[in-house]
Amino acid sequence: MPRTFTLLLLLLGGCTAPARQPAGPIVVVDDAADTVRLAAPARRIVSLSPATTELLFAIGAGDRVVGRTRWCDYPAEALAVPSVGDGLPPNTEAVLAQAPDLVLVYRSPQNAAALARFRAAGIAALELTIDHLADVPRLARLLGPAVGTAPRADSVAAAFESELAAAARRSAELPDSGRPRVLLLAWDQPPIAIGAGSFQSEILTLAGGRNLFADLAAPSAPVSIEAIAARRPDLVLVGDTGAPGFARRPEWQVVGAVAEGRFVRLGSAAFSRPSPRALATVEQLRNALAAAPR
Repeated sequence: MPRTFTLLLLLLGGCTAPARQPAGPIVVVDDAADTVRLAAPARRIVSLSPATTELLFAIGAGDRVVGRTRWCDYPAEALAVPSVGDGLPPNTEAVLAQAPDLVLVYRSPQNAAALARFRAAGIAALELTIDHLADVPRLARLLGPAVGTAPRADSVAAAFESELAAAARRSAELPDSGRPRVLLLAWDQPPIAIGAGSFQSEILTLAGGRNLFADLAAPSAPVSIEAIAARRPDLVLVGDTGAPGFARRPEWQVVGAVAEGRFVRLGSAAFSRPSPRALATVEQLRNALAAAPR
């Protein structure tokens, strides 16, 4: 994680003075444009997305999280929170069993029925879209008043934005000729490539790479192995220490980077979600790109 952001979080973590609680009802407009009201800052929160769980801990509301998905594995303290299973769609009975006063759901048609059930039970529920790096500070500021940690949330958001701008300036200084063309795969059978609409493409760009399928506006889309081969990637991003399984299949040998083992490895789970750790992931990926075979 960039040093200034890390130091700021450490300083914030040492603050012990309680935040002033807003008087009267709290009004939040979520990403579906629904107006949600809370009588007081939430004390029992169920978070149904790893990104929002991580964000809650970052803004100082981790002690109020009483339910998480099985994929919410950061920070380590989150693992002590009871799991309610999957988050898309969620197990509504498991969520209700935690007696929450606030539920955070990812905005998706798959969550519509659960959202209606929570609201019918009188529970405040927010639909949140967290697909891009800019969503991290935006949602920090949105959630801060709802969970009673607005000052810390504002500080985390400002620090993230400052570091994000610095990373963008550094990236802009790199010539296109020095940027490797990198294949980002969401799935390999059938191949699904990450497009420009994903935060993962943003991270790659900030780290000094070029997304092989940056012309795809969607977060991801099916592609053919032949299309991948025709674009001649310099590198293929993988998340483990060994060669990926698809690299041993005959049909993939037409892709030069696969046949020649030109992989860039990034073991960080932070690459799988937009979170306050994204800027640390940019640094890790920048180093990995520099060390990768060409």
